[in-house]
Amino acid sequence: MKVLFLFGPNLGALGRRDPETYGSATLDQIMAEVGDRASARGHDVEWRQSDHEGDLVGWLLGAASEGHDAIVINPGALSHYSLSLRDAIEACGVPAIEVHMSNIAAREEFRRHSVVSEVCRATITGLGAGGYHLALEAMPWITT
Repeated sequence: MKVLFLFGPNLGALGRRDPETYGSATLDQIMAEVGDRASARGHDVEWRQSDHEGDLVGWLLGAASEGHDAIVINPGALSHYSLSLRDAIEACGVPAIEVHMSNIAAREEFRRHSVVSEVCRATITGLGAGGYHLALEAMPWITT
């Protein structure tokens, strides 16, 4: 299975951004571990990060034509207000899992609702980097 991991704004700063909330591992470190786990399960993983909403929308809309079978997305703050990202997830034709490292339901009021959740097959929150590993485990259930 070919899985596309997408990361939104500020996730490129993992490891130095609020380590009490997000941990000390960098995005490169997290994805190296996820890549190893994916390989062991026979998955091909590609990942991209951007602080620009349009990049994420373009990658989502191109996912099917690039042969991706599933998407794991952490839209960052865009989760809470980006209707264009929501619409791209809905239109892309590839099942998606939304992942948040922190428990967004237990954070500030403005972070408690995600506009993209309703168009994703599943949402994983509050498990730190483990959420990305759990998303890999869920692949058989979201692609059927």
